[in-house]
Amino acid sequence: MPNLPDVVIWSIPAFVLLSVIEMISVRIHPDEDAAGYEAKDAATSVGMGLGSLLFDFFWKIPIVAIYSAVYELTPLRVPVLWWTIPLMLLAQDFFYYWQHRGHHVIRILWACHVVHHSSRKFNLTTALRQPWTSWTSWPFYLPLVALGVHPAALAFCSSVNLVYQFWIHTERIDKLPRPFEFAFNTPSHHRVHHASQGGYLDRNFGGILIVWDRLFRSFVAETERPVYGLTKNISTYNPLRVATHEYAAIARDVKAATSWRERAGRVLRGPGWQPEPAAAGTPVAEPSVTESVA
Repeated sequence: MPNLPDVVIWSIPAFVLLSVIEMISVRIHPDEDAAGYEAKDAATSVGMGLGSLLFDFFWKIPIVAIYSAVYELTPLRVPVLWWTIPLMLLAQDFFYYWQHRGHHVIRILWACHVVHHSSRKFNLTTALRQPWTSWTSWPFYLPLVALGVHPAALAFCSSVNLVYQFWIHTERIDKLPRPFEFAFNTPSHHRVHHASQGGYLDRNFGGILIVWDRLFRSFVAETERPVYGLTKNISTYNPLRVATHEYAAIARDVKAATSWRERAGRVLRGPGWQPEPAAAGTPVAEPSVTESVA
């Protein structure tokens, strides 16, 4: 098994230090138009991040078992060498794009990812607002394991991707030089992703690279100032409710559904999906969903 570091754990001191620096910066030089910081919101984000570390430990047990079984069954092997690691990072980032996009357009997956979008602030602590049900992501990376990428190497690449995205959760960095903005995910691109305006919805899914969004036509440049949060915001700082509110909304909608087709749609269609009325003029109940935002 390759001996690769857990980049997320090693980066925690940097997360704390940079967040404190940003807080001080906002306090000394506030931007009146920026979302800024709020103590309760930041505390909730940090609490969600700590909780995700705990829950991810348990989710990893069955996921590692599945990945290991697939790895043992495939005859392919990708060696962990200085020149293969960048290729694995590139491949992981490609599958991350589709995993991320899927978590915006399938409601049961959105129920996991909505946690990360639930803050109406956008700062470095927002990056820490991670879900407690990350088991929904593993199927997207099975092709990499089937192609011979060791599960430990995949975990390393995923942690690098996650750590990269920490610094792009800020309003303190404006647009960067054009070549960098063209190829890489940046604070400007990610501000669009967290915005709730219609033109910004479900855009800029890239992790490290933004070129996937350009290739698959999900890219939008930042023009107007984003308004962060959900199209239907939640008013709670309770970590348990933040982690589960969309699952509860799905359960309510499934219970109220009048057919199996509608029940399936409430779970597998996009956030905000509604069945067509049975007849003209027939009212349709609004879904309880906190709709997808980009």
